[in-house]
This record gives sequence, C-alpha cells and structure tokens, in this order.
Amino acid sequence: MPKVKDLSVDDLEQLIEQKILEMLGDSDSGLELTDEFKRKLRERLESSSKKIPHEEVLKRLGQD
Repeated sequence: MPKVKDLSVDDLEQLIEQKILEMLGDSDSGLELTDEFKRKLRERLESSSKKIPHEEVLKRLGQD
C-alpha cells in the first residue's frame, strides 16, 4: 500500500471520503426523488436561467 506522502491531494481526499462512507454509510442510499422535489428543482433551474449575470449588473450600474 502506498504511503500518505506518495498520494496526491485528490487521491487522499478520495481515500478519506471512501473511509467515511464505509464507517457511516450513505445516508441517501435507497432514497428516491419525489415528484414534488423534481418539480421544485425544475422550477429553480428555470428561474436561475433568467437571472442577470454579475458582470451584466455591474455594467448596468456603470461599475465595469
């Protein structure tokens, strides 16, 4: 097994996440998305696409 000093940051993060999931389990395991949740998510995604980008707000305020 490689030593911690030989792991990349990404490898270390993945290893830590894997060990935590092994210890605690996946709290979302077996759950399904309800139709209500899917509807709210679609609404949020549609409404977020109508938001004005930060750069555009600054431009309109003359602060570009």
